[in-house]
Amino acid sequence: MDIKSKNYSHSVIVKIIMFMIVITCFTGAITTFVYLLENEQGTLDIAFEDSYYLGNEYMRTNQDIINNLTRIIKEFKNEEYILQGGTVTEDEIKREEEELFSQHQHDFNNEEMDLNDKDNYKKAYADFKEAYGEEISQIKERLIKQDLKEYNRCLKRLQTYKGMIFYASDGKNQITTSSDISKKYFKTFPSYMVFDADEKEVYPQEVKDSKYYDWTLSYAIDELEQQDLDIYIAFSDEFVNSKINKWVAAKVMMTDGLNRIALFLLGLLISFLYLVFTIGRKSFKDKEVHLNWVDKLYNDINVVLCFGLIVLWVVFMEDVYFRSTDRFLIPVTAFIASLGLILVLSLIKHIKNKTIIKHTLLYSLLYRIFKFGKDVYGNGNVGIKIIVIIIGYPLLVAATFFMFPVTIGVGAWLALKRVKEFNAIKEGVEKIKNGDVHHIVDVPGNGEFGKLAAEINGIAEGLNKAVYNEIKSERLKTELITNVSHDIRTPLTSIITYIDLLKKEKDPLKSAEYIEIIDRKAERLKILTDDLFEAAKASSGSIPVNYEKIDIVSLITQGLGELDDKIKASQLQFKINHPKDKMFISADGRLLWRAIENLLSNIFKYALKGSRIYIDIEDLENEIMITIKNISAYELNVSADELMERFKRGDESRSSQGSGLGLSIAKSLIDLQKGRFHIEIDGDLFKAVIRMPNNIKGNE
Repeated sequence: MDIKSKNYSHSVIVKIIMFMIVITCFTGAITTFVYLLENEQGTLDIAFEDSYYLGNEYMRTNQDIINNLTRIIKEFKNEEYILQGGTVTEDEIKREEEELFSQHQHDFNNEEMDLNDKDNYKKAYADFKEAYGEEISQIKERLIKQDLKEYNRCLKRLQTYKGMIFYASDGKNQITTSSDISKKYFKTFPSYMVFDADEKEVYPQEVKDSKYYDWTLSYAIDELEQQDLDIYIAFSDEFVNSKINKWVAAKVMMTDGLNRIALFLLGLLISFLYLVFTIGRKSFKDKEVHLNWVDKLYNDINVVLCFGLIVLWVVFMEDVYFRSTDRFLIPVTAFIASLGLILVLSLIKHIKNKTIIKHTLLYSLLYRIFKFGKDVYGNGNVGIKIIVIIIGYPLLVAATFFMFPVTIGVGAWLALKRVKEFNAIKEGVEKIKNGDVHHIVDVPGNGEFGKLAAEINGIAEGLNKAVYNEIKSERLKTELITNVSHDIRTPLTSIITYIDLLKKEKDPLKSAEYIEIIDRKAERLKILTDDLFEAAKASSGSIPVNYEKIDIVSLITQGLGELDDKIKASQLQFKINHPKDKMFISADGRLLWRAIENLLSNIFKYALKGSRIYIDIEDLENEIMITIKNISAYELNVSADELMERFKRGDESRSSQGSGLGLSIAKSLIDLQKGRFHIEIDGDLFKAVIRMPNNIKGNE
């Protein structure tokens, strides 16, 4: 029993499974990324760091320590110095006093008073001192308290680094956590920094290879040089080991998280691409896009909803960040992602259906407005359109009264444009009537005037073609008469001349020679008249065509065999290229070979002696193409179109034996059999191409 396997590639179940995989992978990637950012305070750099000493945390720790020590020594010095007011400058007091004065002006509505006037300023300042006397006296004390508070804050920040010892001095003031402040002592620790006038050393040395070094520690070191400070910092084994263990754990967690994200993204990409290729179709051969109720939603509204879902998720993430509501992260993300994927897949279906623009609310509204206007304006005669304009334009002006000068200007411009179009048509008709059939009425568009101009241009083009064809016909007739007269008169004149000589000749040998010449010229005259007769019959279509099944390869090879003597005498080499299988066509074998024979006759007459002749037979499915190529012995200084004219030869001197009718007869015979014939010239290369319809299937 035959068991046919069912094609599950486009089944609904597989699509649902792939949909769920997309949502799962997307949610997993997003939530993992969010968790990593939360745990690493918004940075993923630790996954790409080679050691703790090259990491961002180590650099930020040292920078923070140096900044706090620098502020304590240079700005605050010590607690006694702060309490004595050493950190408070006159500029700070003056700035605080000016802020109080501005507040006084605002509270008492004195902002419009001209303080540039000395009297006004004195009065305002006196009022200010009276109102804020107590606050002014407390400015310095308040600033001292602020500096003391900031000084203690710096000390507390330094105390948070358990296992770190430091020494900082500007030569007069110093702060330290060690009884031994020698550089030698600090260098006994596993990690240290020593900065003074004699030495600048960072250990381990690999710290300088960190990408963060230049814009953290390097900057802080430059500040120390400018402020002439000595700072020694060292980290104990306990501090370093604790930080390294924490860094290793964080790196492992971050690396694992990024690997999970990569796997999620890979699964997301594969499943999403599957949905992209299969959504809307029931099989790979199905060309129709099947839409459902979701796809009825306008695409522009769909895009707005997609952006709305993104904004909603971002707002939710801010709530997660500030309120730590992580338990809702996965379900909310999965729900929003599901809605978004449904909308995105709907857009993909409309892209496949080529309705991504047409199925939008904006397009629908604009199209309906345009169609309504077009129907109103397009139906009826010009009088109705004028009435519509007369009624509609005042309504438009009334509706846009706030910009009526623009509306009137646009209306006047459109009216002037129509007048110019009418004048252009009027002038064009006048020129064409006076014989300028090459004139083109330039009125673009699909309006009444545009269509009228296009019709006038069509009439002018028809007249132009008729005149051209008539001139060409007259020229061809003249050339035909001239060429026929010349070609027939030449052998006829010779016949008459030699008959007169024969009448007077007494020598039998001479008479025999004259008779031979007369015979040859008579044969030449017969060929010319036969060719002319055949050309006339072929061009008139009066030759009967008897269609039969013909093997084109056999026809040509057998025909060449019959011409073997001529081929040897011509010293030409024939090369035939054709498929191994037989190729059958429906044609008249006698007429088809007559056409090919004419081409071969031209080759015998005009081809370069000793050259090769190429005959290519190709199957182009709907037709069989026969290409015959040769090198001309004469310079082909005429075009392909000219050679196709009757009595036209490549040998302009007319010294060859051709009649100039061979190509014309060949083309007429091919046309009679519903084929196509043309020639191509490339330098001295002459190529004739015959295309016969391949209306017999199953070539063997």
